Amino acid sequence: MRRPLSFFTAFAATLVIAALVVIPLRAEEAPAQDLGTILTDLLRGGLDADQPQRRLPFGRSEMQLSFAPLVAETAPAVVNVYASAQVTAQPSPFMSDPFFEHFFGRQMPPRVQSSLGSGVIVDPSGLVVTNFHVIRGADEVKVAMSDGREFASTILLKDESLDLAVLKVEGQEPFPTVAIGDSDALLVGDLVLAIGNPFGVGQTTTSGIVSAVARSHIGISDFGFFIQTDAAINPGNSGGALINMAGELVGINTAIYSRSGGSIGIGFAIPANMVRAVVASAQGGSDFFERPWIGANFEAVDAQMAEALGMARPTGALVSDIYPDSPAESAGIRPGDVILAMNATRIEHPDALDYRLATRPIGAEVSLTLLRQGEEIPVSLVLIRAPEGAAAAEIVIDGKSPFAGAKVAALSPRLAQRLRVTGRTEGVAIVDIDRTSPAAQFGFQPGDIVRDVNGVTIDSPETLANAASEQTRWWRFTIERGGQTFRQVLRF
Repeated sequence: MRRPLSFFTAFAATLVIAALVVIPLRAEEAPAQDLGTILTDLLRGGLDADQPQRRLPFGRSEMQLSFAPLVAETAPAVVNVYASAQVTAQPSPFMSDPFFEHFFGRQMPPRVQSSLGSGVIVDPSGLVVTNFHVIRGADEVKVAMSDGREFASTILLKDESLDLAVLKVEGQEPFPTVAIGDSDALLVGDLVLAIGNPFGVGQTTTSGIVSAVARSHIGISDFGFFIQTDAAINPGNSGGALINMAGELVGINTAIYSRSGGSIGIGFAIPANMVRAVVASAQGGSDFFERPWIGANFEAVDAQMAEALGMARPTGALVSDIYPDSPAESAGIRPGDVILAMNATRIEHPDALDYRLATRPIGAEVSLTLLRQGEEIPVSLVLIRAPEGAAAAEIVIDGKSPFAGAKVAALSPRLAQRLRVTGRTEGVAIVDIDRTSPAAQFGFQPGDIVRDVNGVTIDSPETLANAASEQTRWWRFTIERGGQTFRQVLRF
């Protein structure tokens, strides 16, 4: 007696017959395949031309695909950065005790404050890119290679507004490097690797994708054009490498968004095109990054402005101010114009324009697309260095005043650019401050613009020095910081 076929046996037989029918029909369109492959493709929909060609891995070799060769190629160029600084310890209440004073003296010894981060070697001579906040205030910076070697280094360039710094490793041999790639070519969804030293546990590699590009207003620094990735980034990864699948550096890992202190899959990296421009500036001998200047200030276009200008949506950079005799004025740009594109690349907001300009070399010619009275107008201009101004001398305020220990200078377009001062470049600005001085204790910061002191209008560094030399205990002054005006009265 013949036993009936089971359901699975009948189903398999049906597929075999269907495969034999399909093979001749597809013979001219695709190369011959073995029956097992065809059956598998049928089960997964692989032969349907309207469906994406996805499949499970076949064989051990495909299941062993790995990022290991890419990591082996790039990881030796990712280093650990150790920064240390001597800071004055706060006096102990025991220091007034005669017993402690007899044995320890009145002065407390300074203590060493250390920070740990990562860096990337981008030149065989030993140029290392890291974050500014990793080496902020450092007296000594050491670089440790992945193979355990350790080198002293010097700081060639640092820029707080970009949160980037360039170090020079003091060594005699060629160093492993990572080539700087084109970060503008990144697309959302591209695979990337993050390499660094999180929490000081040792070199670590994580993988993820590009989650977004051109992120701005995230509160990290003045720079507003970050790459967002879900590759795990944690404290200690700062200054580490974001690598694409070609083994190129596409970003410097800078910060994370986290409420717990650990990675939640939202990390930010500075694009490699910005890194390339900063490295070129350091190689040119500059100790700070000098941005090209066009002589214009910009504002974001909000919904109300867009409606008033007849724009379909808020986009671009609105020109708010033009400097006389500047490239912008020579090109015919006017206040009220909206810059929509630069070199055929759309400009979504002023931060994007700032990034595009900063990545172009001084002396380069750029083309801009303006919106004026509903009409798009093309213009061209040449990027120049910001003017130094009539007086670039810096004066250190001494004596007994709240300003003692502050280094000041007359504002110029170049100094305003260096201090990231926006708006009109007029007045006297604080350039630097001695960390142990009265000026630091009273909370003054580089970039503060001093407008008046005890009723005296401050129009030059000399005027501020004279006003600060007065013999008085009461001080009234006005400063500008970040576009806001502050008036203060204090006793000193």
